[in-house]
Amino acid sequence: QVQLVESGGGLVQTGGSLRLSCIASGGISNYDMAWFSQTPGKERELVARVSRRGEELEYADSVKGRFTISRDNAKGTVALQMVSLKPEDTAVYYCAGALPWRANLKIWDYWGQGTQVTVSS
Repeated sequence: QVQLVESGGGLVQTGGSLRLSCIASGGISNYDMAWFSQTPGKERELVARVSRRGEELEYADSVKGRFTISRDNAKGTVALQMVSLKPEDTAVYYCAGALPWRANLKIWDYWGQGTQVTVSS
């Protein structure tokens, strides 16, 4: 069983930067990991995904060139570096994990509790 805990959210001005961190207990080396965002009344959306060895990266079009996902399997951590933040990036951000074949089916089995990111205009 994997437990995920996010941190690093907060309030930042437009154009600012934040780094979200996700710490896992139970090991993540077998799992694809991802960050999702959710705003009130909407479904969670994939922001970024990294394969279990870190060789494959996927980003939502809206964050390409601004967000970078990374992982450290030895430390059991996943990070999301966010730069050039925009008010539309405001959301609760969730860390998620799944075996690769389940992630390919958009089935994410492990979730953190979420961390709020607010970008002021």
